[in-house]
Parts: sequence; structure tokens; C-alpha cells
Amino acid sequence: MSRCRRGRVVAGAATALLLSVLTGACTADQSADQADGESNDAKGSAAAAGAEREEPQAKPFAAAVEVPGKRSQVAVDSPVRLWATSGTVQRVRAFYGKQSPDRMVRGRMNAAKGTWTLQDTLQPGRTYTVLSTGRNADGERRTVRSTFGTDDLSLDEQTYASVAPLQGETVGVGMPVVVTFDVPVKNRAAIERQMSVSSKPMVRGSWHWMSATEVHYRPRTYWPSGADVDVDIDIDSVDAGGGIYGQESRQLSFNVGDRIVSEINLNTYQMRVKVNGSLARTIPISGGKPGFETRNGTKVIMEKFESKRMDAATTGIDRDDPEYYNISNVEYAMRVTYSGEFLHAAPWSVGSQGGANVSHGCVGMSTDNAAWLFGITNRGDIVQVTGSDRDLEQGNGWTDWDISWADYVAGSALT
Repeated sequence: MSRCRRGRVVAGAATALLLSVLTGACTADQSADQADGESNDAKGSAAAAGAEREEPQAKPFAAAVEVPGKRSQVAVDSPVRLWATSGTVQRVRAFYGKQSPDRMVRGRMNAAKGTWTLQDTLQPGRTYTVLSTGRNADGERRTVRSTFGTDDLSLDEQTYASVAPLQGETVGVGMPVVVTFDVPVKNRAAIERQMSVSSKPMVRGSWHWMSATEVHYRPRTYWPSGADVDVDIDIDSVDAGGGIYGQESRQLSFNVGDRIVSEINLNTYQMRVKVNGSLARTIPISGGKPGFETRNGTKVIMEKFESKRMDAATTGIDRDDPEYYNISNVEYAMRVTYSGEFLHAAPWSVGSQGGANVSHGCVGMSTDNAAWLFGITNRGDIVQVTGSDRDLEQGNGWTDWDISWADYVAGSALT
């Protein structure tokens, strides 16, 4: 895989790649001086000789656009600057392709310095046009047109961000914002600076890098029920390090539903389901038996399936093992770990529910209870498990709430 070398120009050594300067004016000296005692005839002779000359004309407005390097195509994160070489800049419009509102790029004008600086990043493989309008000293208005192109990038040179939850989704109070990149990010700080989460009501939160391909955001405590949350992943063309750039920006909004917390005690074989702080139902359950213990910890519902095939081979159990199982229609399955723990209906273990742990790690309950729980829960609802000798591993699911707040903040690239 080949990558383009993208060195930034050292300050003071930038080369004006494209310079559009409109000049041209005639100049002349004007003189009407006459010596003392000069005769009227001499005055007349001087006038006849054309002693009077035209006044100098102001140079037309002209401007230059500067990008680093001497190539015809520039990197998408190139700094772009425009300044007036003659006259005063009044307005700058920049866009790619055919001018339209969705193709415009933003810039910042510095009237004191007479410069305009690009604020947005550039799109790969585009031709940009910069239209600068200004006036000269005589007030004459003129528009200067400049163009430049950007490097095209392959998919291997870009990283795409997938985001959970989905646009418009209603989630539980424990839902983290999960951003997953398809190409690892080396320059985590640059990417994180371009990501933001805001909510109404406002809460304090932080990003935390789980790996080079996954970063999460959670509030300090659970989201308030009824909160509206906006997510802005503004990484398009941002330098992710190692010759990789952000592929596309993402924006989405979601809302937070009721506060639903399921408290599972594996010693008492009971699950207490609380809705907005009040006990809604106590459900007899069966957890993982010895050798297949359900993990302790604060887990989050990640996926929901009305029906799901459960094959023990996916958890590492060989088909010839006596513990092997393959059930085609497990109802009301709610995933809480990557390793295969679910809450689900288990009609085959009703006789043990409330009295013994007999599963291979999942938490089973009657079909009626599972249907009820499935109907009131969302992705992001909290499942707290106690009473096991086995603890939840970091990263085995959305384990954000098993990390202390201090450690979570320390996982930000900007801490």
C-alpha cells in the first residue's frame, strides 16, 4: 500500500502555489510649477508643450492564494491563506466543483491584516475555486479567481467512523457513545479534538480510548432520563496519523428513555428490575454453573433479538464436548458481553430458576418474564451482576461503567 508523503511547510518558507494578480495602470507626473518672472509667452509655450500631466491611477485590486509546497495537488489538511497584494480584501468565497451551498468551505477574515484563512478541511480529489472580491485605493471593485486541486486518497488512506447509537434511537441511561474506526488511529488527540457530545440537560462527560480503533464517550454518572443528546464526529480529512485521514464526518441525535436497571444476584438467583428508581418486578433467574460462571460487573445491553440461534461453538466449546449445545430459537435475547452472555428466555431451566445456576453463562428466565423485560428495555440499559467468583474483563462488551471516573477521564487523548 503506497501512501503520499505529506510534509507541512516550515513557517516562513511557504510557497505561493497559485498567485492571481491583476495589475496594469498608466502613471504620470503632474507639474504646474513656473519660475518667478517667467514671461506670459513662456507660460503659453509651456502650456502648449503639454506641461500638465495626468494624475497616477491606483493599481487594481489583486490577491494571492498560498498553499504549502510546489505540487499542483495538495494534501487535504493543507493550510490555505489569501491576502491582498494590491488594495483591500472585502469578501472571499471558496468552494469545490460547481458553486452551491453544500460545497462551500468556511474561512476567517482578518480585516486588520487583510488576510483570509481557511477554517474547514479539504475534500480529497477535488478542485477548489477561491473568489476574492476587493477594492483598490480609488474604490474600484474587482473579483479575482484562483483554483487549486487536492490529493486523491484511497480507502486504505482513510478511516471511517461507525457510530452507536443510531440517529433518533431511544436508549438506556447507561448508553455510551461508541465510535469505531475501520483503520487504526495514531493521532488520537487530533481526532478527539474534532469530536463533541452535548446534551439537554447538560452533563459532564469524557471520551475514553478503548483501543486504536474504538473510542467511547459517557457522562460521569448515568444519563438523565429524558435527555436529548447531540453527537458531532467532525473528522472529515482530519490527519489521523501515519498517512491516514478521516473519511467522513457524522452527526446524529438520540434521546434517553426511562432509567431501567436490572440487579442480578447470583447467590439468591433473583433479578430485581427497577424502573426510574422503583422496583417493577422481581424475576427468578438461573446464571452460569461452575466452570461457566456469569461474570460480575456493570454491563450494558448492547443488542436485542426477538429470536436468536445460540451455538456453543461460537464460545469455544467443541462439537464433541458433552457441554456443546446448538439452540435455533432462543427467544428475547439481550446481549451484554462480546463473549456471549445474554439475558434470555430459558423455558428448559424453569425448574432451576430461583434455586440454582445451571446455564453456560447466560442469565435465563421464564418466557413470560423475558418477554416483559424485552418489551421495556432499550440498548444502553444497565445490568448489574453480583455474587460470582468471576469478574467482567475490560473491553468484553461496553464496560464503560466498570471503569472509575478518574481512570475514564485519563483514557482521553486530551487529558
